Amino acid sequence: MNPGDIPALPRGVRRHFDRVRKVEVLLGPERVLMLDAIGCAVLERVDGAASVEAISADLAGVYNAPKDLIEADVIAYLDDLADKRLLDVRHG
Repeated sequence: MNPGDIPALPRGVRRHFDRVRKVEVLLGPERVLMLDAIGCAVLERVDGAASVEAISADLAGVYNAPKDLIEADVIAYLDDLADKRLLDVRHG
């Protein structure tokens, strides 16, 4: 994944609050991934229009951290979700 790529949740994948476990989860076909605060922060910004670079810049501002460090972590996280088929990527 590159900074110009645009991530989106594919059809059938969505965020959901699991009331039993009291945690945000990512629901996909036949799978559930529990999300931590960082995962929620990243996925809140995945709207199918924002690029990885824009998501990283926004998070860098919110967390007052260097964008290049944030971007590397965002790319690694989103790559992992894409490998699990929980994320689509449109190459920019």
